Amino acid sequence: MGLISRLFGLGEVARGVGAAVGGVAEVFTENKTARARADHEAFIAAISQHGAEFAQGQRTAFDRLIDGANRLPRPALALATLGLFAYAMADPIGFAARMQGLALVPEPLWWLAGAVISFYFGARELHHARGAGVPGVTVARDVARTIRDIEGMRPADAAPRVAAEADENPVVAAWLARSG
Repeated sequence: MGLISRLFGLGEVARGVGAAVGGVAEVFTENKTARARADHEAFIAAISQHGAEFAQGQRTAFDRLIDGANRLPRPALALATLGLFAYAMADPIGFAARMQGLALVPEPLWWLAGAVISFYFGARELHHARGAGVPGVTVARDVARTIRDIEGMRPADAAPRVAAEADENPVVAAWLARSG
């Protein structure tokens, strides 16, 4: 078979056809190897940049002080809450008097305190959620990518049909009646 292929030049033709089919296939489907290589290079670049940000030599006393202060609010709030329970059991009359004092704090000040605490912990949580290695974020990105791929397969003139929503929501029923 090899001799006949060489005599008639079929080996070169087969390789050319294979390369052409591979090139055409890459137009319609993603090259997973190239995508994995690009994702890996982006990950390495991000990790390198992240490492460069924290690659300072000697940490100063000020840096240590600020890092320590940034770590205080969560344990302080948790311990203070437990302390309130202990105080209520140790001196119920004093605790009741202090709580009556808190009742005199104006409502806008409570809203302000709640906003400050919410933004502090919300920003901290968002910072950690955006970090690499968080399984929920990785899974969510994969699911979003899969949904985009599936939506891309839908014909342009096809509208989504949701019968259950149409029965429950008259606005959706009217929209579905107009669209198809």
